[in-house]
Parts: sequence; structure tokens; C-alpha cells
Amino acid sequence: MPRSTPLSRRRLLAATALGATLAGCGAAPAAPPASRNPALRLIGETRLPHRLRFQDTTVGGLSGLDYDPVRDLWYAISDDRAAPRFYTLRLPVTAQGIGPAELLSVQPLQPNDRPDPESIRWRAATGTLLWSGDGNIARGQPPTLRESATDGRTLRSFALPPHFAIDPAGLSGPRDNLGFEGLTLTPDGRGAWAAMENALQQDGPIPRVGAVGGPCRFTLFDLASGQAIAQRAYVPEAIPQAPRLPLTYADNGVSEVLMLNAQTMLVLERAYMAGVGNALRLFRVDLASGSDTLALPALQGAAFTPLRKTLVADLSAYLGPGLAKLDNSECLAWGPMLPAANGQAQQRTLVLLSDDNFNPMQVTQFVAFAVSEFLT
Repeated sequence: MPRSTPLSRRRLLAATALGATLAGCGAAPAAPPASRNPALRLIGETRLPHRLRFQDTTVGGLSGLDYDPVRDLWYAISDDRAAPRFYTLRLPVTAQGIGPAELLSVQPLQPNDRPDPESIRWRAATGTLLWSGDGNIARGQPPTLRESATDGRTLRSFALPPHFAIDPAGLSGPRDNLGFEGLTLTPDGRGAWAAMENALQQDGPIPRVGAVGGPCRFTLFDLASGQAIAQRAYVPEAIPQAPRLPLTYADNGVSEVLMLNAQTMLVLERAYMAGVGNALRLFRVDLASGSDTLALPALQGAAFTPLRKTLVADLSAYLGPGLAKLDNSECLAWGPMLPAANGQAQQRTLVLLSDDNFNPMQVTQFVAFAVSEFLT
């Protein structure tokens, strides 16, 4: 989702892109080449047409994605505050490539209190959908974690720890549009981690060029009781480079999270720099490496140990044949298993999806990778 209000950042993106074009700046100075991680093999990309019309909706703002391997169905959630909804689709992923996405249905989320959805996960054990969102700070609505039926009915909303409460004075609580951007189920299906995109007001600053951000809280919810039972702090990287035009927009934060195994999480950081574009970096964290912060009302000045992180891949290394550009990827999901071949074991697939912000200069882009080993 845009980092400021949806409309304002769409206008900002358009203005800065136009400004860069008029200034004749050309491409940004090249960063040092990023090395590809051999654990990831690019399969390919596919896109949906901009402002595609489907069942009386405009397809866009897709900010969460998950896969049901039993029915070979994908779920994609739109962060359109005016009409939050999710789509079901087919997305053929093979060792040789990724086929065009086939939209099957769309379902509004009810009730619509403009929750700004950001991530979605299929809960196989119950046949329901978990989804998280930024909330709506201006309307007094904190970040949200909900469970819905496949017909869009809200089954429950999860109670949040008190440090997520909105302070009318703006001294504590979540920042607007920087709420629960990421969500992942534990492998046993008994818990869900909800990840903040950036720090709470009382926890530290947002990232800047040359300066890391304050710690984001990753909160573990027990799905049986609905209670928060643990929490970790994750420090997002600095913005990789300055925006091309002075005083224009740049940001970085946690875009999505995904469990690799019971103890290890993948974290996708997504940066945007006006006139430069997006940067996507995939990190691995050991959840045992950080201390529990659930009982801490504020992290600034507190004693805690943040999660230790390791860079898995700078996804810009894969630009070239098969991947023309990287856009505003906000989704990270496991896809179908690839069959064993040439003496190799089955491989997981990993799929990213970008949120076009309903902006004609951005794209709705699915990118698929084959995964061999992440732990080498």
C-alpha cells in the first residue's frame, strides 16, 4: 500500500516520475552489481493488464497473495479502502515458466469499515482466510488482523496488545499506512505472525537514506485463543539511495513475511525512491535470535535483542531476460512444488506479486522463483 494516503502517494508517484522525465535525468547511477543467490532460480513473470475490469471491479492494489495447493487456487487481496475485496485465481507455475493469471471470482470483505487490507493467508485447517491491514489511523482504527469466511463475512477480529493503540496526540501507536503489512502462518497452522511495516511512534523512526529504521514489531497470535503470545523486533534497512530529485519521496519497510520452517522466517523489504524505482531485498531471520518484546510498551530506551538477519537475495540481481523490471512487490507466497527431475528432489516455488496502486506507471506483476536451498 502507499506509504502516505493512497491518493496522495499516487499523485506523488506521478509527479516525481514526470519530473524525472522532464529533467532528462536518464537512469540512476548504477549500484554495485548484486550477486544472485544460487538457492533461487528465476522462472519468469506474468502481468495483468492495468485497470483490468472483472465482475464489476477494477483489478488493482493487490497487496497480499496465498496459495491453496489442494484446490490449486490462489487468493489475492486488494487494498482498495473504498471496496476491500479478494480475488481467487489460477496461476500456472512450472519449472519452465509462469503462465497467465486466470481470475475466477471476486468477493467483497464485510463489513467494509475501510480497513486497508495488506496481506492474506489461506487457513487450510478451517477453510477460512486470515488477513491483516494497516487500519485507518485518521479514522481511529489501528492495524487489524481478522479471519473471514470465503464468502467475505468477518468471523472474528483479533484483540491487539495495548502498545498498538492510537494516541490522539500522535506520540505513540502506529503511523498511518505503516501497520500490519505482513502476515504468515506457522507451519503447524496453530499460530500467525503479523508484521508491522515500520516502527510504532514510541519505538523509533522510519528508515532514512543512510539510517536504518526503528524496530518493527512482529507479533505471534495463537489462533485457538486469538491472543498475542509472543513478539520479536526486526530492524529494517536504510533506504538504499536518495530519490533522484531533491525533496521527493523515498521509503523502505517490511513488505511481507513468510515462514521457511518452524523457526525461520523470510522477510521481504521493499524500498521506493522517486525517479529511481523499487528495490527488493529478501532476508532470513532466526526467530530464536531475538528477545520477546510483547511486554514492552516502548522500545526506545528499552533493553531487548532484535532479530538477527541475513540477506538471502537482492532481487535486482535477477533483472534481465525473463524479468524486465521489479515493481512494488508486497506479496510473498509459496507456490506449487516442482516435480523431481534429473536426479534432483522436488523444489518449492516462491511467488511475488506487486501492487500497482491503481497507478498507470506501475504494474500488477507476478514473479516466480524455484527454490533449492535457503540454508546454505
